[in-house]
Amino acid sequence: MESLNGETASGAGMMWGLVVMLAAVVFLAGCDARSEAEGHMPAPEVDVAEVLEEPVTLWESFTGRVVAPETVELRPRVSGYIDKVAFDEGELVEAGDLLFQIDPRPYEARLQAAKAQLAQARSQLALAQSRAERATSLLESRAISREEYDQRNAELLSAKALVNAADAERYTAQLDLQYTRVTAPVSGRTGRAMVTRGNLASANQTLLTTVVSVDPMHVYFDADEQAAMDSQQVLAEGKSPLVRIGLAGETGFPHQGKLDFIDNRLNASTGTLQYRAELANPDGIFKPGQFARVQLPVADLETAVLVSRKAVLTDQDRRFVYVVNQDNVAARRQVTPGRSVDDLLVIRDGLNSGDRVIINGVQKVFFDGMPVQPQQVAMKDQDAAPVMQTPSEVAAVQP
Repeated sequence: MESLNGETASGAGMMWGLVVMLAAVVFLAGCDARSEAEGHMPAPEVDVAEVLEEPVTLWESFTGRVVAPETVELRPRVSGYIDKVAFDEGELVEAGDLLFQIDPRPYEARLQAAKAQLAQARSQLALAQSRAERATSLLESRAISREEYDQRNAELLSAKALVNAADAERYTAQLDLQYTRVTAPVSGRTGRAMVTRGNLASANQTLLTTVVSVDPMHVYFDADEQAAMDSQQVLAEGKSPLVRIGLAGETGFPHQGKLDFIDNRLNASTGTLQYRAELANPDGIFKPGQFARVQLPVADLETAVLVSRKAVLTDQDRRFVYVVNQDNVAARRQVTPGRSVDDLLVIRDGLNSGDRVIINGVQKVFFDGMPVQPQQVAMKDQDAAPVMQTPSEVAAVQP
């Protein structure tokens, strides 16, 4: 019995040992297969492009406001009741077009009275002139005294003064009659009529409507002190640089304006310098009071190293790219980016002429020194639309 139990225990031990050996063989075979598979894993395909070296203009972005060059709050020069509103609210008008008609009848009567007074003064002048001429001949024959002669000449001078005063009254009455026709002082677009027919308009007080010019328009924007200093290189060239302008809802900066004014001092409370650009507005898409995005050229670089923004990665506060060498190995390279130029970034430090940078497929690179299969592509997308700068991309670039 004891012999049988011993043999049973010995057979169980042998079976257990055999199981352990088989498991070890299977494990080792799996490790070899995985190592072999890893050793033959193909290098990932990535898109690489050679860095660009070309002259560029660097831009700084600001927020501006559209302002009409001419804005008029129209008020009457004479008082009276409105007879007619001669325009449609919001329409385009030309300088000199009739907008309001004030009842002219009182002013027509005053003009007639002024003309009558002028005629009377002229008749008195003719009489004084005749009396003065007779006095001269009588004085020569000693028929009148010197005193009477002087008196008649004084009457002549007085009559001339009365004619001048009457003529001035006539001219004033004529002006007042003309002012009953309230016309557009500038070409532009009208606002709403603040006074309608039948209402009394007081001279120099009652607001009738507003008229704003529409073409061209002005865009005012304020640049900080650093941007103002950077832009002096461009402005010192003696030309009026173009600025790029975009409205809310528009992609990029599809409009161009010409810089025509720079303030003569910085605002001490904000530390900014005011600029103004003139903007053509033939279609009337720009309206006074609109906000606009403005880009001002701040530097012209004769040569700049440019890469696609997609190639630049972030590691905490550091920026880096992957550069592919002649052995098709990706190497991490720390760079110092500057301002953006459309969809490219200026690289101030870290890249050299001829470097190939991964611009697509960087997520396939897991470590520094990893082999890759590069596919050569163009760095600059010819069809790419201009994009706005982000705050992280506007670090100053020293030309």
